[in-house]
Order: sequence, then C-alpha cells, then structure tokens
Amino acid sequence: MISISKLFNPDGSDSEKRELPLVPLRDIVLFPHMITPVFVGRSRSIKALSNAMAKDKKIFLATQNDPEVIKPTINDISQMGTQGRITQLLRLPDGTVKVLVEGECRGRITQLKEVENFVTAEFVTAPEAPMQGVEAEAAVRTVLEAFENYAKLSGAVSKGLLQTLAGIVNDPSRLADTIASQMPFKIKDKKRLLDCVELEERLFLLLKLIQEETEVFTMSQKIKGRVKEQMEKLQKKHYLTEQMAAIKREMGEEGEPGNEFQDLENKIKRKRMPKEAAAAVRREFDKLVQMAPMSSEATVVRNYIEWLISLPWFRKSRSKMDIADAQAILDKDHYGLEKPKERILEYLAVQVLVKKIRGPILCLVGPPGVGKTSLARSVARATGRSFARISLGGVRDEAEIRGHRRTYIGAMPGKIIQTLKKTGYGNPVFCLDEVDKMSTDFRGDPSSALLEVLDPEQNQTFNDHYLDVDYDLSDILFVTTANTLHDIPAPLRDRMEIIQIPGYTEYEKEQIAHGYLVPKQLEQNGLKPEDAVFSKPAVLSIIRHYTREAGVRNLEREISSVCRKIVKAIVLTGERKLHTLSVRSIHKHLGPPRYRDSMLEAKDRVGIVNGLAWTQAGGELLTIETVTMPGKGNVSVTGKLGEVMKESASAAVSYVRSRSKALHIREDFYKDLDIHIHVPEGAIPKDGPSAGISMCTAVVSALTGRAVDRKTAMTGEITLRGRVLPVGGLKEKLIAANACGITRVIISRENKKDIRDIPVSIQKRLEICLVEEMEEVLDIALVEKKNEESVFSA
Repeated sequence: MISISKLFNPDGSDSEKRELPLVPLRDIVLFPHMITPVFVGRSRSIKALSNAMAKDKKIFLATQNDPEVIKPTINDISQMGTQGRITQLLRLPDGTVKVLVEGECRGRITQLKEVENFVTAEFVTAPEAPMQGVEAEAAVRTVLEAFENYAKLSGAVSKGLLQTLAGIVNDPSRLADTIASQMPFKIKDKKRLLDCVELEERLFLLLKLIQEETEVFTMSQKIKGRVKEQMEKLQKKHYLTEQMAAIKREMGEEGEPGNEFQDLENKIKRKRMPKEAAAAVRREFDKLVQMAPMSSEATVVRNYIEWLISLPWFRKSRSKMDIADAQAILDKDHYGLEKPKERILEYLAVQVLVKKIRGPILCLVGPPGVGKTSLARSVARATGRSFARISLGGVRDEAEIRGHRRTYIGAMPGKIIQTLKKTGYGNPVFCLDEVDKMSTDFRGDPSSALLEVLDPEQNQTFNDHYLDVDYDLSDILFVTTANTLHDIPAPLRDRMEIIQIPGYTEYEKEQIAHGYLVPKQLEQNGLKPEDAVFSKPAVLSIIRHYTREAGVRNLEREISSVCRKIVKAIVLTGERKLHTLSVRSIHKHLGPPRYRDSMLEAKDRVGIVNGLAWTQAGGELLTIETVTMPGKGNVSVTGKLGEVMKESASAAVSYVRSRSKALHIREDFYKDLDIHIHVPEGAIPKDGPSAGISMCTAVVSALTGRAVDRKTAMTGEITLRGRVLPVGGLKEKLIAANACGITRVIISRENKKDIRDIPVSIQKRLEICLVEEMEEVLDIALVEKKNEESVFSA
C-alpha cells in the first residue's frame, strides 16, 4: 500500500497528517503566505472558529465547488485547502464574524468529521521541494515581468506590492502564491494554482494565466475605447440634432422624424381592417411621416390613425347557441316579462339555423323601474356577448351620435364608435337607454342621426363623421329603452320592434320581492337568511302602503331600509337572532303608511260610481261623484281633469239628454238643474276616455235617484249614440279592482281579446260583464229604484 506522503511527494519528502476545524469558503481561495479577511455567517463555521480560538488558533479552509450548498460534504469541497492561523476575530452586529486568517501551508483533505455541531477536516500537509538554479531564476523573472506588465496596463496594482515582490524573489513559492492572490483570476483558475504542489508547474501555470488576463484586459480596453468613441459620436449627433430642431422651431419649421413611427407602422401592418379603412390608414400614415412631429396637424392625424387601428373591425365574441341555457339565465334574472324573453329566444333560435342574420332592434317601452335596462344586460349574458350602454337622456347634439368632423379642434368619434372601442368586440348587446328623452337644438337632431344606426338596411355602412369610413353595425343587437312611446319620433319608432313592458301587478311585485329583492338586500346589508324573514303580509303592506309605482325600485329601497334597521339593532345589542317581520313591525320600522287603499262605500249610493284608471304605477279605483242642484243647466267637471276626460263628461251628458225619455228622466231637466261631476284626489292629474261610461252612469244615477252597486266597477269609452268602446290597460285595472274588493267589472265586448292577459286567479274572482251599449251598463250597475227617490221621473 502506497502512503499518502508518497502520493504528494515523489521525491520522498515528508508530509504530516493533521486534524483541524473546517471552515468552507464560498467564493474565495486562500493561498499560503497570504493574510485574507474572511466573513463567516454559518453557525457551524462560527463554532469551528470559536473552537480554534479556544485552542491554538489553527484552522483549515477549503473552497466549495458549489457556493449555494449550505451543508457541504466532502464531495462538495475541493480536496486541496490551506491550513491557516487566526490573527484577528471580530463579531459584527448582524451576527456574522469577520476573521483575519494567515495561510500557512497546503493540505489535502482525507476525511471530514462531525464534532460538537461543527466539522473537522483530517488532511495531510503538502511540503514543497525547493527549486534552485538558473531554471528557477528564469521562471521567477519571467513571471515577475509578466505581472509588472499587467500592473502597468491595468494601473490596479500598488507600488508597495511591487516592492514587496522584489523582496521575496528568493522564495519562488511565496512569490507565486502572492501574485496569484492579487490577480483577478476566476475561482476555478485559483483552485488550479492551489492544487499545484510542484513549484515549477505552478509557475508555468501562473505565467500562462497572467498572459491570458493581460490579453483579456487589453481587448476589453479596446472595446471600451470603441464604445466610448461611438457614444461620443451618438451624443454629438443627438446634441446637433436638438440644436437643429430648436433652430427650425424658431423658424417655424421642423425636421423630419426618424424611426419614431416604427411602432405605429407595425401596428398598422398587424391590424386586420376592411380595404377602405386600411387605405385610409396608409394614406394618413404616409402623410404623417412627412409632417413636423410637433405640429398640431401631426397630432390630429396620429389620433385619427390610432382610432382606426383600435376599433374591433372583425373581432366578434362567440354567441351562445343553447336556447335552454339562455332561457334559464333570463328567468333567473327577471320575473315575468314573457314577451321580451320570447323575442330574444326567437332570435337565438334563428341564429342556430342561419349563420348570420341582421341583429334585431328592440325597443322596450315601460314605466320606470320595471327592469328594461337590466333586461338588456341579461340579454348580453344569455347570448354570451359583451354589453355596452349609452344613456341618451338630455342628448341634444347630433355629433354625440355621429361624431365631429376632423376639421374641428378636439374632434372625436361619436358615442357609438367610442363605446365599441371600449368593449373591444364588434357584436355586443348595445343598450340605448332613455331614447325618448333626446331633445333638439341648433346643433342638430340626435334622433335623426339614430335613423341610420337603427335601420337594419343602412347600419352595415354606418359612416361616423370623424372616421369618414364605413363601419358595419349590422352584427350588433340593439336594445333601446323608453318610458313613453309617443315621445319617440315616428320615423325612429318605425325602425324598431316595440315591446311593451307593463308595470308589475301586486302579485308580481310580491313574487319579485320574495324571490329577488329580499335575498339581494339581505346580502348587501350583511345579513343572513336566518337573521330576517319577511312574511307575505309584511311585503304586501310595503307594496300597498309605502310604494306607489309600476316598477320595484322604491319597493327595493323600503326593503333595504328595513334591513338596515335590523343591522343597527344587531350592532347595538351584539346579538344575532331571527327577526320575523310582520305588518306591525313594518309600520314600526317605516313609520305610518304613506298611501291609503281605495275604499269601497259602505252601502250603495246615488251618483257615486267606481271607475277604473290606468297609471304608470298600475291600475287604480277611481271614484266618480255626481250631484244635481237647482240652477240653469250648467255642467261642472272638477278634479284636475284633462281635456279628453272633460269631453267624455260632455258626451255622457249629451247622451243622457238624448235618451232622457227612455231613461225615465224629465226631458227638460237641463233647464233648471245644474250637474256637478267630481273625481276626488283633485291634486292628481287625470285624463283619458275610459271614464266615459262611469260618468254617464253617475249622471243617470243622480237624475233617476237609482243607486249604483258599490261592488261594481266599470271602464270604457262612450259615444254620443251610447256605444261602449274598448280601452287599454285592462290587466292593471282589473287587478286593482280585485285588490279593492270589487266583485263585478263592466267592460266593452271588444276588450274580450285582452282577458287572456289577466291572471286566471283574478278571472275566477271577478264577474266580467261584456257590453256593447250603454243601456246594458245601466241595467247591470243600477240597483232597483226606491219609490221615495223617484223625484226626477217624467
């Protein structure tokens, strides 16, 4: 077996086996004869230093192969290391230790041992054979000359170091290690020098590395010189360019732009556009590169190009084709509204069979709060499209729709194009809100500008004044909303498919409250379903006594108000318990009722008739009172009635006069009797022809003394010949009649077709009488006359 010493020293020089605490080095190599500062942060290394300080201050240092390894093993450390002596140790505030170590001799690790939370290294020293003679002197002189040449070129070596080297030329080993430690060699090259035990081999390797480093340094200096020269040229060019630009600005001219439009040109090349738009962009870009960059005209042209390349010319969102899924979404978001839902589903069904059809243009007309805008948003969800909305309320400038021409300062496209840019898709569901509230002034008529937008035959070539190129709007599903239909101009109304959305009935409001509004408000106010329960009478009380509307906005506000009061109680008491809301607790939270129910008379009375009226808030029972008094035949109509309603009263009186004999009324009653027709709640405006038969019945009752059945209500227009004509709003009127306790309703026979829209439960509770002539109305409504009341008979 060959001894370790023989492996290191073929000439037979002695080596010694030792064991010292180990400190692995991450990014430095310690050479013998050199004093090097080492920063130690690992706990095991610090304990190794403490152990060495407690003994003879001897320590062994070896460089790691991979500096990232936290707990190196013998395979992670270079076999060749350096035995060192600690000359100074300083503990720093951050917990690390700075130690000054003087290298003594080389050593090769044979084994590592774990001792008391640190590692010791067993190693054998590597004695060096002396190098003498001419060969040694030549090698030392050559290495020294190469180092001095490097020092002269780099200027990074102090004169003191050169003097120190001159003093140790007789010790080649120390000279080589000193130079190696001062050169900026790579770690792997320094480890190669440390591994060289043979002095001659070490000197030749050192000479080679110094020469390579000198060449690298020389080359880097050349490169730095070239870069510096190039930078100076660029700086000079930039400085001169800026001077020229400043001079030309003073002269009112500008220099040609360089490559600042490269990004813009790349965007133009990547953007897919129709031929007309692409030609316009290319034409404007060619014009732009010839302009002075800082001129106002260049800014206008650049903005125009940016607008054209930012529009979704061909980008379309993929529409859903699942009819069942779409219907589920619409039913989830809105209760009722069967007609608009059916129309949307029809459109989707056609899309399944036909690849491309023109988007329908729907107009949802109904009172505020019935869900027109939210229905449009649900349509977007159901069809899988993006949603865009423009509010047209108060818009009075045509340029809001079609944009400004680019000749104007600050010109921009219209709202249609702006919104399409925001959505990023060319086929959204586009909601034009409050289309009936546009107005006109000297700047044009925006409703006329909408004619092209909402015409399926024209909107595929919509021309915005700013873009001045055609844009295809035919893939857009337009949904417009309005409160009243007669405020929409007739040409615009003709281009849309009108869908009437009536106000919600009391039953529908109750279902919406329990199914949608209460859960929503509980969640928004931080309540859980087990914190509050709204009983059916409580919800009905809110609907009847605290709201008077066609929609459900105020109903939602009142429910939210009750929820907030419950939250306040929970916060004050710190206790969460079930709050069951009854009619009494609703009155406690919301105060006294704000509205009263229409009350029926306690008994049948003369001259008092129950009419039926339609309002935006739904149907109402309209009491009509008539009295007669001695006078000159004047007819008074009061109660803030509109012209149509006053004309209905005149028609009713004229009919009575013409049929007085048949009605058993004194023919000359109009000579000495005044008739006063009054509709209570005089502060509320009322109009329409539907109270005609109610007024006629009241007049006949007052003149004949026959009482009117208090549980009978009626609605219909009267002619001078006594015919009963149909009226609108029948569904709302009959629901209101049922809610007020009416058991019989008289309507025109021509309204029979509208009965199918009335809930079946209402039809079962009401006796609906269909009439054609006024005589039929009187036979049904008037009760038998008592003898003592027949003072007006002929």
